[in-house]
Amino acid sequence: MPDESEDWVSPSIADYWAIVWRRRWWILLPTFLCWALFWGAGWLLPNTYQSEALILVEQQKVPEHYVVPNVTIRLQDRLQSMTQQILSRTRLQATIDRFHLYPPRRGLSSLLQTGDPVEQMRKDIKIDLVAAPGHPEDLTAFRIYYSADSPQLAQQVNSELTSLFIDENLKAQQQLSESTTAFLENQLSTARTELEAQEAKVRAFKATHFGDLPSELQSNVQILTGLQAQLDGYQRALDGAKQQKLYLESLLQQYQSVEASAGSGDSSAPSPQTLDKELLDLREKLADAQSLYTDDHPDIVALKDKITERERLKQTIENEKAANPEADKSSSAGSAEGTQRVEPASSAPMMQIRSQLKANELEIQNYEPHARKIESEIEAYRARLNLTPQVEQELADISRGYEESNANYNSLLQKQKQSQLATSLEQRQQGEQFRILDPPSLPDKPLAPNHLQISLGGLALGLALGCGLTALLELNNVRVRQEKQLEELVPAPVLVGIPHLSLPGEGRLRLLFRCMELGTAAAMILSIVAGNVYTFYKG
Repeated sequence: MPDESEDWVSPSIADYWAIVWRRRWWILLPTFLCWALFWGAGWLLPNTYQSEALILVEQQKVPEHYVVPNVTIRLQDRLQSMTQQILSRTRLQATIDRFHLYPPRRGLSSLLQTGDPVEQMRKDIKIDLVAAPGHPEDLTAFRIYYSADSPQLAQQVNSELTSLFIDENLKAQQQLSESTTAFLENQLSTARTELEAQEAKVRAFKATHFGDLPSELQSNVQILTGLQAQLDGYQRALDGAKQQKLYLESLLQQYQSVEASAGSGDSSAPSPQTLDKELLDLREKLADAQSLYTDDHPDIVALKDKITERERLKQTIENEKAANPEADKSSSAGSAEGTQRVEPASSAPMMQIRSQLKANELEIQNYEPHARKIESEIEAYRARLNLTPQVEQELADISRGYEESNANYNSLLQKQKQSQLATSLEQRQQGEQFRILDPPSLPDKPLAPNHLQISLGGLALGLALGCGLTALLELNNVRVRQEKQLEELVPAPVLVGIPHLSLPGEGRLRLLFRCMELGTAAAMILSIVAGNVYTFYKG
């Protein structure tokens, strides 16, 4: 017997069409019944309408380089936080109670209802973010969707949700801004207290080291220079006074020697020629000193006094010499009288010299305490200058804390003022806010269930079921239906075929049956087409 796999010929399209025609009711009836079941069940399901609202995110109306906003959280993060707050059980339960949402259902729709109304409402709310074209990270708007059993209810609840988002954004913006301002004010108060403590330390240190501060270094140097100049002046004056004292003492001794020589006839007193020479030297010194100093300078005053005294001494000696020849011719008694006559002439300059000497001693006594006082002041200022580096280091250590506290205080003060401006901007609703661009819509078609999709799904399932039944029947009911099938099974050729012998009236019954069959099939097909068209337009 030849191999069946080798003799098997794949069915043609005509063979498949013969199968379809032969099993047409096994295909058409399951298809129609399954479609009708799904189509009817789809219309029994409750409709769900979805309302849509578009909210625009408006940026701050005042430029940011004028007022820096306090809220720097990304809009996506803030929107997520607001969503969590609005979708909280407390908020949603209040909305459910207000609009009497999710009442207990009966019948087939009760199978689709969850036990918790809050969870059901969370599923019915949908939020989509709208980004700027070309910038997916920049959020410009967002959409709010809500699904309900009726269009009006969906619109009303979506309006409530939209208002909640707008109010929550304003409230959150103000709270964040006000909390930032309050935090900065608290930190500013702490920084002010710390700054006052640092200022008190600096003031106490400056009060303790008054005169030793680095800022007083230049004035201390100037004062020290002035004191040194005063000391030099007092030293020069004291030296001049001491020289004057020595000169007056020597002059007094000379007067006393002249007087003694005049009484004893001693000729050891200075001659007028010697005095002339001394006067000449003194006048030269005076001329040199006047070229260097003013007339009030102590050296010039001392030289002038010396010249005056020398001139007086010279005049006294000349007067004594003029009186001595008369005294020599007289007796010793007469000599004594001559001495007495000279004494009045020489005692007056001596008394003047003694008074000048006494005044000179008083002047020296006056200069010496002033010089010692200035020396002590100089030592004190030198000690201050020596302490200045140490005080400067200590002041730098204390001032470092003050400068840090001052910088921190100024920084917080500036931030606090900026925060107050931002808070005022938020209170005036001039900052970033939400604005309804498209109000919640009133849906005209239900979102779910999708009747057309259910209808087409039932049609496809019924067609698949009919095809499956047809294939199963064909595989289980193997028959020889054509001549070629018989030739494949029997090697002998087919000689003759016996036609169908019709009974009387069979043709008319067959025609009637065909008409009924055609009408039934047409009614089923038209029902399927009309139902799908109705579903398409009705939604």
